[in-house]
Amino acid sequence: MSLPLILTVIGLYFSALLIISWYTSKNADSESFFTGKKESPWFLVAFGMIGTSLSGLTFISVPGAVGVKGFSYYQIILGHMIGYFIIATVLMPLYYRLNLVSIYTYLDQRFGRWSYKTGSGFFLLARTIGSALRLYMAAAVLQVFIFKDMDIPFSVTVAITLLLIWLYTYRGGVKTIIWTDSFQTIFLIAALIISILSISHHLHMPLTGLMNQVADSKYSTMFHFENFLDGNYFWKQLLAGALLALVMTGLDQDLMQKNLSCRNIGDAQKNMFWFCLVLLIVNLLFLTLGALLYIYTDITGIPLPDKSDYLFPMLALNEFGTLAGVFFLLGIMASSFASSDSALTALTTSFCIDFLHIERQSEATSKKWRTYTHIGFSALFFLVIVIFYEIGSSSVIYAVFDAAAYTYGPLLGLFSFGILCKRSINDKWTPYLAIASPLLTFVIQQAIQKSTGYKFSAELLLINGGLMAVGLWISGYFIDEKSLIDPTTIPKTDPKILD
Repeated sequence: MSLPLILTVIGLYFSALLIISWYTSKNADSESFFTGKKESPWFLVAFGMIGTSLSGLTFISVPGAVGVKGFSYYQIILGHMIGYFIIATVLMPLYYRLNLVSIYTYLDQRFGRWSYKTGSGFFLLARTIGSALRLYMAAAVLQVFIFKDMDIPFSVTVAITLLLIWLYTYRGGVKTIIWTDSFQTIFLIAALIISILSISHHLHMPLTGLMNQVADSKYSTMFHFENFLDGNYFWKQLLAGALLALVMTGLDQDLMQKNLSCRNIGDAQKNMFWFCLVLLIVNLLFLTLGALLYIYTDITGIPLPDKSDYLFPMLALNEFGTLAGVFFLLGIMASSFASSDSALTALTTSFCIDFLHIERQSEATSKKWRTYTHIGFSALFFLVIVIFYEIGSSSVIYAVFDAAAYTYGPLLGLFSFGILCKRSINDKWTPYLAIASPLLTFVIQQAIQKSTGYKFSAELLLINGGLMAVGLWISGYFIDEKSLIDPTTIPKTDPKILD
């Protein structure tokens, strides 16, 4: 692709985002930034959440991983459906009943101030690292295949990207994100479909023939029941998918903030149902694309790149023609920015509500601190991404992803204990338990793995959350009666929200 074409595509794309931002942020205030004034159409939320959940890492890595793991990733997606069912039937009704803006306010009402701050703090840590890493992976691919030849430093690429994201999100917040993410999801899915059609065209093979090739190939193996110790074992992957969906969606301010912007719980649950259905289809298409990429290289004799993550961009930008290259560029921008923009908004919301308590301040003061916080997290993203780039080790990068089991584990324990158990706790213990449970989980993992060879997956979340819950239970024997919170106390809510 030529430089003028690339710059034109990027310029038009962000111009469209800025126009959407300008239109949706008219008369914006803190309420619209944080909740969209609870007027978001549920179908837009459902569609936009596809772009948010499918980050640039998914867009690049899932097709590339098919060469080694086949369709086994779909076992995790099926597990997601279990997690989403729990979210729709347990967590979302709770959040709507309490009329929450930040979901971690629940911990304040259920346990107390220390649990509240701890839960929100762990979210800020997990989401900052995770979202920055996702944006880093996409930016690194674009740097290798496009911007490196233009002599543009990686830090400049990242800085410009974050500036553009900030520009179209700083005013409208979640109200803007609902629309921009829906817009970006269109290009993500279009890039996926056009890539498949391009392969069909270049191999002179109809789609039915391609699908038969995929079905008959070694890449299409989806379910694995052979070895319990293996990381791809079906029941482990199913559990992993359920737990990951539960904590990274249901206990995460990012995706829940969009769900809570719907008019009522009925709309939010409809949104979750259709989101699940589309997610099943889109992920199956991504895996199909991955198999087709390897089949294409087998037939044409094109050598595979050193890293599987580079397979899709290499073929899309160099082999499939201009149209496929343009939509690959649009797709990777859409998937990366849809997850990053909503993460910045969610981090800003959580910090402003949970730590600055700006809902108690005037609109002018609230807007000032909201803007400062948004800028601060954008700068923090930049710093984390540059550090990842300087480290440059894929083993370190994937170790950070594995850390999700450690950062979200205490949240799983806190929310599960709060919802399933009416026992009171010693709130002051919570920060120490939230640090101790991941450390103890790591010790258990290392001991079992060395002695048996067992490969852990997201079941580490279950261990971590379980240890946190046990610690909370024990803390109940050491309660300061003066600080006791009645867990049966439910604040009054607006009945329209539950309509």
